Amino acid sequence: MPITVAMYDKSFEHIGKRLDALGLDIKVVTFSKDGQYEIDGRKVAPAEVDVDYMWLTSHLNLDNWRDKAFDLCLATRSIKVLQTFNAGLDHPFYKKLSDKGVRICNSSAQGVAIAEYTLGQVMAVLQPIELQRELQRRKEWKITPFREISQTRWLIVGFGPIGQEIAKRVKAFGASVDVVRRSPQESPHVDRMGRTADLAAFTREADVIVIACPLNADTRGMVDAHFFANVKQGAILVNIARGGLIDDAALIAALDSGRLSTAILDVFHQEPLPLDNAFWEHPKVRLTSHTSFSGNGSRGRWDQLFLDTLPRYMKGESLPFEVNPRDIV
Repeated sequence: MPITVAMYDKSFEHIGKRLDALGLDIKVVTFSKDGQYEIDGRKVAPAEVDVDYMWLTSHLNLDNWRDKAFDLCLATRSIKVLQTFNAGLDHPFYKKLSDKGVRICNSSAQGVAIAEYTLGQVMAVLQPIELQRELQRRKEWKITPFREISQTRWLIVGFGPIGQEIAKRVKAFGASVDVVRRSPQESPHVDRMGRTADLAAFTREADVIVIACPLNADTRGMVDAHFFANVKQGAILVNIARGGLIDDAALIAALDSGRLSTAILDVFHQEPLPLDNAFWEHPKVRLTSHTSFSGNGSRGRWDQLFLDTLPRYMKGESLPFEVNPRDIV
């Protein structure tokens, strides 16, 4: 008997041919913006549908229909496995779905893009690119010294797929790489690995601190005044995780005092960021609109993760990036 695979209708239009080529014994059902599934040419209410494998993709964000899709999933009679495009599962939807017994797999597909974003933003701080462009405009011949990444020590807080991709690239530049995470693990791209309790000792030596950990009850607000009191003078802070990890007032105080030289922020407590937020005009803040994931290779990796994982599910094998329900809060 075929298993039921559900997805947004635009996702199926995008992936259908590649999915068919796998030759799997599946029945694909789609849902659309009318909030109904389409099964065998007829519309069916979510409360009447059982799904073995649900695939949520970034098409929902592009169509501004993500939250409605979340509602549809919660209203569906049963879902065995949900594979999502999100890396972080801090949206209340995931906890509600997990509490219903749904197995949830998050995404590693953003890791490469976010790692490249991080390197690009930090390099733009360390190298005087804007000054060089201005000198070119003025036709002025002048040496412009810059700081090498190879002469820096990085601290990555969190070591999931995103943190791992960042470490790999930073290490390739010859920098020293430290990692703090709940459970230390060996990596050829890491010089020192510590636990969360060791955080203060690591921040005192870090030139660049990258926040890449999940937002949960233990980590919410962890980057606070106490955190900044232990930061090396003149460090660069990068947040590509979630805005809720940082105490914004403490961050601004650390910037104003010179404790931090720069904050690179891609995520915020409220998104879109309100126009009256101080970060917009702060001279030491470089902000972007939660766009670090949007490299041109991310969608292809999302697709491939789905195409690789679905056959594993059908064989009863372990699923990559399945999240422990205890970590969804």
